[in-house]
Amino acid sequence: MRTLFFKIFLWFWLAMAALIAAIIVTVTTTQNEPIGPGLRDAAANAVTIYAQSAAEIFERGGKAALFSYFERIERETGNEAYLFDAQGAELSGRQADAEFVELARRAQTSDKAEFNFSGFQMAVAKRQTSVDGRRVVLVSRMRRTSMFEPRASMAVRLLRGLAMLLTAGVVCFWLARYLTSPLVKLSKAAKRLAGGDLSARAGLTGARRDEIGDLSRDFDQMAERIESLMTAQRRLLSDISHELRSPLARLCVALELARQKSGEEAASSLDRIEREATRLNSMISQLLTLSKLESGAETAQRREVDLAKLVREVAEDAEFEARGRNRSVKVFAAHPCAVAGNETLLQSAVENVVRNALRYTPEQKAVEIALRRELNGANGSAIITVRDYGVGVPPEALAKIFQPFYRVADARERQTGGVGLGLSIAERAMRWHGGEAFAANAEGGGLIVTLRLPLLPGAGEPISR
Repeated sequence: MRTLFFKIFLWFWLAMAALIAAIIVTVTTTQNEPIGPGLRDAAANAVTIYAQSAAEIFERGGKAALFSYFERIERETGNEAYLFDAQGAELSGRQADAEFVELARRAQTSDKAEFNFSGFQMAVAKRQTSVDGRRVVLVSRMRRTSMFEPRASMAVRLLRGLAMLLTAGVVCFWLARYLTSPLVKLSKAAKRLAGGDLSARAGLTGARRDEIGDLSRDFDQMAERIESLMTAQRRLLSDISHELRSPLARLCVALELARQKSGEEAASSLDRIEREATRLNSMISQLLTLSKLESGAETAQRREVDLAKLVREVAEDAEFEARGRNRSVKVFAAHPCAVAGNETLLQSAVENVVRNALRYTPEQKAVEIALRRELNGANGSAIITVRDYGVGVPPEALAKIFQPFYRVADARERQTGGVGLGLSIAERAMRWHGGEAFAANAEGGGLIVTLRLPLLPGAGEPISR
């Protein structure tokens, strides 16, 4: 009801209907000639024949014969007839209306037929000279259903109006479709582009030469520019990551040589260099993983992965790390779930989310992990939720935390050790597996990150918590 197509169709159709109604009303109210000349002549000829017959019958049979003749005409044709003499007296004895008397008076002095239109009826008067030389005038009231009536019946007029309205509706439908169909294509292309498909194009470059065509061409140029920029950015990340690997490897070798030749006084400095080198190596690995996921270079074969086992293993590794920081990791639910995917990518995604939660969970608190099944008919999803008890994220930043290198000032400080790539890798890994990742602030504080993956058919039944 709110679409542009429906609005254009409805308003054009109403405009056409109003135009048809205005034409009908205008023609009906302003028409000076209810019937054309041809029908006038036909009506005058018919009345002339009636007058000749009526005059002869009156001369032969008198008033009674004329009365019978007029009744037979009315039964057979539905038309009333009256015969007046030169003094205006009706000769058959029928009671005539005043308008017929007046019309007969006008016809007595006229050489042509006289007409009078009233509502849905037409009266015609014609002077005739009988055999004995008497002047008489026959007046006939012809109904609108007669052969002389040019206007159709109410049912026919309604049918004609309906036909015009339907014709207008078809024309308006195709006009609205012509105007809105390129906008629908443009909308679909925009949604694909927003969903990450940088090859999306409206595809109306040569089909339209109007403003909509210009809009489509501008959109395609914008999409092409965005695709080139994003491709260049991904290539830059990949190239930089590869180029940094070699000097970093040489730095690690030099570090070991320096450690062997130096004394105790340089140990603390060398340890700091080693930590920073390890951190840099981890960041480069994450950049390479992110670059592969975004460019589509990750083409590892998909196999059946036991998510429950994977989640428990990630939790055990994270728990070992968390103990040294006075924190803990707890698995609250692990329903049996199997998905088709790359186990290494899935493990990396879950690990990144759990490690991110450990960074912002205060001491003496636990990171909570849950794996549950969500059934929806024949299909289903595996839902992994990871909750921390940190300060949370501002609502306007919930969607942005999955962008590479994005930081929230209040919650993502550099002191935590993160570089803003872990959640990005998790989100890209979910998309690579046909799933999604999203975040929400938890009641009572903290952040809940949810990873959703499509289940394999028949991958087990849910168990109680």
